[in-house]
Amino acid sequence: MGLLDGLRSVLGIRAESDASRDAEPEDLFGMSTAYLTMEADLGYDSADAGALCFAGVDSSSFRDAVENVEAILEAGSEDTGTDFRVTEDGHGYHWVVLEDSDPEDLITSLHFAADTFIEEGYGSRLLAAVFAYRNDSGPAYWIYSFRRGAYYPFAPRAGRERDSGTEFKLESVLDGELEIEPDKEYWYPLWPSTSGRHPWE
Repeated sequence: MGLLDGLRSVLGIRAESDASRDAEPEDLFGMSTAYLTMEADLGYDSADAGALCFAGVDSSSFRDAVENVEAILEAGSEDTGTDFRVTEDGHGYHWVVLEDSDPEDLITSLHFAADTFIEEGYGSRLLAAVFAYRNDSGPAYWIYSFRRGAYYPFAPRAGRERDSGTEFKLESVLDGELEIEPDKEYWYPLWPSTSGRHPWE
């Protein structure tokens, strides 16, 4: 199975058939306390970045929806100072990428973006929200699957290796604070491109 097939299977088609519920952006606010635990108990700082992954649709109404998401984020940026951009990766998936040194503003902006997709009737196109962290050992991410309604950790390392020990530690510490995906088959890695740092690059 290739990378694109795997992403489509785990976060898309298969997750949709195994979906536990409809996309629920309110779950993203769980990260409002989790980032404090990441810092205090695990030594991870926010990497000041997060992203929303979604599957596009070739239609004018969907393009209008994306424009409305951008308009909402543009209006919100006046209060939060959150920078954003909409991009497409090499696998054909689309990302709303946000950068902000305040984790609360980052979470709120991601919620606004996801909620707007749902209000526009495209909640089913939402795949994942990604929250980036870092410490001396390397990066770590919390990935929220909209189709599954749960989070899972992802700790990538050089050579496209995963630090499973770190992932299990993140799970054990945050379990109960976040709704964590119990089926590790759905803990799918979102690798960046060869030259990228983050999954959306």
